Amino acid sequence: MNTLLLTAKNKLKRFENAGFIDPAISNYSTLHQNSGKFMPEVSYAPLPAPEEVPKKEREDAMGSYLMMFAAWAIGLPLPLINLLAAFIYYMINRKSSRFVKFHSLQSMLSQVFVSILNASVIFWTFRNVFAESGFNKAYFGFLAMVFIFNLIYTVLSIIAAVKANKGEMYYFVFFGKLSYHWAYQEKDENSSASINKPPF
Repeated sequence: MNTLLLTAKNKLKRFENAGFIDPAISNYSTLHQNSGKFMPEVSYAPLPAPEEVPKKEREDAMGSYLMMFAAWAIGLPLPLINLLAAFIYYMINRKSSRFVKFHSLQSMLSQVFVSILNASVIFWTFRNVFAESGFNKAYFGFLAMVFIFNLIYTVLSIIAAVKANKGEMYYFVFFGKLSYHWAYQEKDENSSASINKPPF
């Protein structure tokens, strides 16, 4: 299989060199090693060294995490206020540097998950109070789980804020990778052009 892929690559390269393939579709000339399909190449902007990040950018990135505590004080017991504040902060800073965009996006995405959990607890609590259905073991188990998630999220946010203030990257599980992809992926100028794709 690897021999076939290598042969296909070499033939495709010869077609490109001969001018039979438009360079505009060169992103589709890379064969995926596992599936054998043509996959677009993804390139990312280089990460800055900590000392290269300006002080203002470090402070803005740190603020995306510290803002959470202020939103908690204002938003309790309305957790969606936190999410709204994170969204506004991201929209304000999304056109800033990639470093600030990454941290504000990571803060917002992780806030979505935590806000949904907190909103679920509040809804369940009011339902038990007004419906007089009682607080059973399932409720207290879910409450304990949400508390643990909030505690972990708070600790990670503090660590991320300290790292951001030092000009460093800090990646949350899942959200860190997603935020890095959106913040540091370089846009292909030819991606919006209409192109013909091979059938495989």
